[in-house]
Amino acid sequence: MSETLEEKKQKIKEELENLRYEFKVELPKKIAQARSYGDLKENADYHASRERQSFVKARLSQLNSQLSQLSNINISQIEENKVGYGSRVTVLDIDNNEMIEFTFVHPNEVKPSEGKISANSPIGAALNNRTVGEEVEASIPAGKKRYLIQKLITFHGNEFTA
Repeated sequence: MSETLEEKKQKIKEELENLRYEFKVELPKKIAQARSYGDLKENADYHASRERQSFVKARLSQLNSQLSQLSNINISQIEENKVGYGSRVTVLDIDNNEMIEFTFVHPNEVKPSEGKISANSPIGAALNNRTVGEEVEASIPAGKKRYLIQKLITFHGNEFTA
């Protein structure tokens, strides 16, 4: 199984710590040094440092929000036999006769090309709270997709197959 909820939270805390240090210590030094070079209009170091400062500020906000959302996940409320956060689901695309695996992740971790989806996505919403053997229909931009749930490994490590 992929990393646990606590491991994810720890990773976020570490990144937050590093970014806070960069935002409060390193970037102000770089900006001050770049200012000392004179004319700010054509000062690439100054503009790059300010741009990085904006990025770090936005990333800090994003990570704080993600950490807050992960902290609000109540593990005891995650079903032990149904698709939900942390589940790996193997489905049969009924129309193409193709097996596809999805992993349910936090919305900030979504990477459709890697099969990482959230319950907020059209496919995720169709699969969420379902179990092995169920057929679901998802409305996606390209039309409707029909899937048959073949295998499920839940957040708790329970495995179910059709």
